[in-house]
Amino acid sequence: MTDDMDVTDDMDDATRKREEVDTDVITGTRVQRVREMRDPEAGGPEQEEEPAGGADREVVAELRGVHKTFKRGRETIEVLRGLDLEIRRGDFLALMGPSGSGKTTLLNLLGGLDRPSSGEVLVEGERIDRLSGGRLAAWRARHVGFVFQFYNLLPVLTAQRNVEVPLLLTGLSRAERRRHAASALALVGLADRAKHLPSQLSGGQEQRVGIARAIVSDPTLILADEPTGDLDRQSGDEILALLAELNERHGKTVVMVTHDPRAAGVAHRVLELDEGRVAGREAA
Repeated sequence: MTDDMDVTDDMDDATRKREEVDTDVITGTRVQRVREMRDPEAGGPEQEEEPAGGADREVVAELRGVHKTFKRGRETIEVLRGLDLEIRRGDFLALMGPSGSGKTTLLNLLGGLDRPSSGEVLVEGERIDRLSGGRLAAWRARHVGFVFQFYNLLPVLTAQRNVEVPLLLTGLSRAERRRHAASALALVGLADRAKHLPSQLSGGQEQRVGIARAIVSDPTLILADEPTGDLDRQSGDEILALLAELNERHGKTVVMVTHDPRAAGVAHRVLELDEGRVAGREAA
């Protein structure tokens, strides 16, 4: 392993005191703003925590009349059928429904991984369905943190280096990337596992690394696709508690696909899809 692949050794502060972690990197501060700080040790003013939900919150993501179709040979499959949806800042929304109901397709549209066949997808007022490929990739790096069912960690990189990967697109210096990654790992309780490879971690720890990677650039949205689907019950409950903490204490907006009613129970709202339409809405 070359020096460039080695993780930093200067993580003692984050390891000693989790409560002193530089959480402004994760909450309420964009990477671009942090980059302008001359003194990386200087802290900004504390921010008041906002309530987790409520109709007075601004709309952060919106789907308007969204249709999504796929071609399978001569057959046209309509996955989403005129879907309308508003997600407010600080919301925690669970998407449920049978396989093929359009849950993951909806998540991919919100994350800019796919485009609607018709309709509009807006995030913070911007029509992301109109962005070109290059602009869309840059938009994703700034605004979306993905959490995957099977973690999608790079096996040859340590936990810290995996968390740093989204920051490679930001222009941050190597030292700043290390500091942000150390903060994110400490926030998910893995400061002492920063130098471990994925093969040296449990499934629950791997998913925590995945969540740290999702939050390290302070995204607008955290999009989680079956985040507990590959975990045992105890590890799954720990991951759900962590997502709830990020939402309630740090104001992160979370959209989660799940088949598990117990997982959906941590969300503020549950949206049930069936055959590409909203089959039901309820407060969790």
